[in-house]
Amino acid sequence: MKLAVILPAAGVGKRFTGSSTAVEDLGKLSKIEMDLAGLPVFLRAVELFVKRDDVDECVLAVNPDTYDEFKFRWGDKLGFHRAKLVKGGTAERWETVLNALEAIDEGATHIAVHDAARPLASRKLIDRVLEAAGSYDAVIPGLPVPNTLKRVSEEEDSATSADPLDDILGGGTTVKANRVVETVDRTGVVEVQTPQVFKRDLLERAYAQIKDGSLDPKGITDDASLIEALGEPVHVVEGESTNFKITRAEDLELAGAIVHKRLKQEKKDLGKKRLFGPG
Repeated sequence: MKLAVILPAAGVGKRFTGSSTAVEDLGKLSKIEMDLAGLPVFLRAVELFVKRDDVDECVLAVNPDTYDEFKFRWGDKLGFHRAKLVKGGTAERWETVLNALEAIDEGATHIAVHDAARPLASRKLIDRVLEAAGSYDAVIPGLPVPNTLKRVSEEEDSATSADPLDDILGGGTTVKANRVVETVDRTGVVEVQTPQVFKRDLLERAYAQIKDGSLDPKGITDDASLIEALGEPVHVVEGESTNFKITRAEDLELAGAIVHKRLKQEKKDLGKKRLFGPG
């Protein structure tokens, strides 16, 4: 297996909201450039792969509108890690992955796609996915959904508060809510994560569906969906609850706490090795 890793990072972070001061910095930097325990989020994700002996190539695909600025800020660090920087898509995630796929060296036999906003995937998780990829052509990590799921109406209902004081003062509070349509059966349902690993020729065939117009990519949110559209099997291995995608400011705060804890543990383990190791 000669593995190349694609990290799509062209999103504009529209859902990155919250009370954290990180939101204020978002006007200057993209979501993936936010500081995470001393390193930007995307670089934490890149380091998950560039430090592995079984990864031959790493490609980061960023927003084409800010490509030059991003390269100016981070190009030297990506070069140090031997990671390639390319322009992603302008609207959809699949455009970004396709652009990166076309930049992969010809010798790669397998492609891993990992969200640049998922900087917490453990080595054990990546090992598990890659081991399964030795037996199956399309492998993704996933977790059983623990919470109750409900499908709601697309249109909001509105109601005005009946507080007598509101009647006296005029106006009133309008409460908007979506009505529950049904409760979704969770049996066999998993929350999908990345990295998703595919045999290269399979992933290229999957993207060819879009290029030749035989598949409408609307609604495609991950690469495994393209494989499914081919009628090819996709296999799921166990994911991790800490392998979440940084979407909101509070996610960044939680990720920071996890990274600090891991770094502290690594330092402790290194101290033990030095104290009790040979020589």
